[in-house]
Amino acid sequence: MLAVSRPAMSVDEWAALDEDVTGELVDGRLEGEEAPSILHECVVRWLILLLAPCFAARGGHVFGSGVKLTVQPNRGRLADVVCFGPGKRPEPRGAVHVPPDIVIEVVSPSATDERRDRVDKPDDYAAFGVKHYWVVDPQRRSFEIWQLDAGGQYIRPCSATSGRIAPVPGCEGLVVDVDALWSEVDRLLA
Repeated sequence: MLAVSRPAMSVDEWAALDEDVTGELVDGRLEGEEAPSILHECVVRWLILLLAPCFAARGGHVFGSGVKLTVQPNRGRLADVVCFGPGKRPEPRGAVHVPPDIVIEVVSPSATDERRDRVDKPDDYAAFGVKHYWVVDPQRRSFEIWQLDAGGQYIRPCSATSGRIAPVPGCEGLVVDVDALWSEVDRLLA
């Protein structure tokens, strides 16, 4: 049996896919993703509830999973949470070409997802111009905030496994209560 090779997909073709067709675009090819668990979505919800008032008060926007980010001409990523500051207008439909101020990934337990969130995606988000990249790992109970430096590389000014993070780079006045997040996770797991 001969394998059928599919032609490479453009970012616009990827963005136009039916919303039931999930996956990210990597080098013109659709890569499937695992369906998120309830634990994953618990963390995503907590982050959205934390960030939405902060960004709304400044005229910005916070969105959850499913926003299609055009990070490179042949790459599109689906972040767990994206935050756009004031004055940034992401496209309301299709692929988003405006880099968010913050992209957040909640790490799933599979080795493939961990590699994608910790190795592959940071390079794509840095190239796209995302100022802050957050990695939240409920299994390791770690919360990391990465910031884009002048050379286009991420540095990690903040990380925690407990306590509070303040100040939060890119979110003036915000405090991240990491203990409250893990309490919410524990409440779900109880």
